[in-house]
Amino acid sequence: MKRILISLAILSSITAPAAETLQITLENAIARARSRSVDAAVALNELRSAYWEYRTYRADLLPEVNFSATIPSYHKQYSSYMDASGAYSFVRNNFLQMNGELSVDQKIWLTGGTVSINTSIDFMRQLSGDKYNRFMSIPVALTLNQPIFGVNTVRWDRKIEPVRYAEAKAQFLSASETVAMNTINYFFNLLMARENLEIARQNLENAKKLYEVAKEKRAMGQISENDLLQMELNLLNANSDMTDCESNLKSNMFTLRSFLDYSEDIDLEPVAPALVPDVDVTFADALDRALANNKFAKNLRRRQLEADYEVAKAKAGMREINLFAQVGYTGTDHTFSHAYNNLKDNQIVEVGFSIPLVDWGKRRGKVKVAQSNRQVVESRLRQETQNFNQDLFILVERFCNQKEQLRIADKASAIAQKRYNTNVETFLIGRISTLDLNDSQVKKDESRQQYVNELFLYWYYFYQLRSLTLWDYENGTGIDADIDRIVKN
Repeated sequence: MKRILISLAILSSITAPAAETLQITLENAIARARSRSVDAAVALNELRSAYWEYRTYRADLLPEVNFSATIPSYHKQYSSYMDASGAYSFVRNNFLQMNGELSVDQKIWLTGGTVSINTSIDFMRQLSGDKYNRFMSIPVALTLNQPIFGVNTVRWDRKIEPVRYAEAKAQFLSASETVAMNTINYFFNLLMARENLEIARQNLENAKKLYEVAKEKRAMGQISENDLLQMELNLLNANSDMTDCESNLKSNMFTLRSFLDYSEDIDLEPVAPALVPDVDVTFADALDRALANNKFAKNLRRRQLEADYEVAKAKAGMREINLFAQVGYTGTDHTFSHAYNNLKDNQIVEVGFSIPLVDWGKRRGKVKVAQSNRQVVESRLRQETQNFNQDLFILVERFCNQKEQLRIADKASAIAQKRYNTNVETFLIGRISTLDLNDSQVKKDESRQQYVNELFLYWYYFYQLRSLTLWDYENGTGIDADIDRIVKN
């Protein structure tokens, strides 16, 4: 049985394809994430949704051509009839009716009403009694439907919808930078896991060598039994750390590989950035760019406009007055062609109004509620603005300090590594104890990990700053995109 298992293991190692190792830089990882990650796809779909909502709004401002028809409408029923004396009776009716209307409708931006040019034809055929056909034509008519003192929804849409779309575009650009920030997080998690594995591997090799040396020294009586046991314990801990680091590496490898949409037969090897952008950022400059470009400023503007719109609707609901007017020509005859002869003028003017006399303060209460909600929104906007400015200030301060922190961490790591190498040599000649050696190893490992962590923070702060300001500080240009091309691809 044992031989069979060994044979299967050998066979599987021969037939299984070896995983391909792919070195990947931070720049390449970010570029791939922006085009292949699920987060990028979600941001793109949200942008497309906002784009088509904006296109729908723009189309709603243009003239609309409509055709409506009823073909046919058949009636065979009793209906009430009042004669000249005022008496009612029921009469049998049997007729076929058809009609069609073509209209061009245009919303009036200035007033919020609707103006239409339409033409229509109606046909009726009496099917019982005195059978006959009848046509009624309206060759052309001009119709106006205008609310008076009502809220002009067209005017408010022209204020709100462009701001909403600008917010959506800024949201997409910020989301792209957020994808970069997530990539940095996963990238450096894998990089840290590889560093930890390399540290664990070096520590294991050193522990093995030092343990062998310790056994020889113990045999010669140069160290105590306690020191030997300590070295053996170090070896066991090094083995344990090695196992944990290998498992952690596989976990972080899977996360980054899935995020970047790589297949499972690819082993990613992150390459630590050798250089960092040398940029100078001030809070005043960052705040100006954030207020000009970030979705936050546009979100504030949109919410303020929406609150004002709700107040305007509530005030307009206190009374309703509508004007309907139509002028044109109409004709009627037993034949289709003659229905367009001998046309008569056709004029309709209607003014309807609805004014509540006693509503127990219901409509006025709606106005007060809308005004109170607007005050709540304004208070929240002020608070959010303060929080945004404070968070941006802290971010700028951290970013400006991070380059110095990175330089210190790099120098500390080099010193700790040199100290550890010196202590290993000193231990071999018996000049220091195992406690001193262990302490230098711990400091060496922590210093290297601290350097990688400081490098991560620098890049994370850098892209977080880009996300808030939508400004590329490295190249000195704004972050923009061809939105029309993106949404149509």
